[in-house]
Amino acid sequence: MNGPAKPTPALGDLEVAVLEIVWETPECSAKEVHERIGRQRGISLNTVQSTLERLHRKELLARGKRGHAYRYSACVERERLIASYIRETLGRFGGDAVASLAAFVDAAEDIDEASLARLEEELRKRRARKREE
Repeated sequence: MNGPAKPTPALGDLEVAVLEIVWETPECSAKEVHERIGRQRGISLNTVQSTLERLHRKELLARGKRGHAYRYSACVERERLIASYIRETLGRFGGDAVASLAAFVDAAEDIDEASLARLEEELRKRRARKREE
């Protein structure tokens, strides 16, 4: 999977929910997605199909025909998509690295201890990789 090459597309709440399901289930049909979120949200199978189609047009999902139905898979990893949104947001505010890091620290205050530990470990790994380069 590659990151999006174009500006990151705007996503609605339903599109994000559908993407989350596709990331959890590497290949799924509209019916499978509908079973997971359609009934609990009170939306029709057609709405789920339309959402999958929009995500496909936004180049976030790939699809292939299996029998009479399409099967969908993600074209972008969750982490890459989120990183793209973060980069775009930071870039819109002048690219001030110090202000950007301060904003990130402010946002991180709401993160639980386990997630902060995972973040620290990821930073350690990335620093080690950069030293090896």
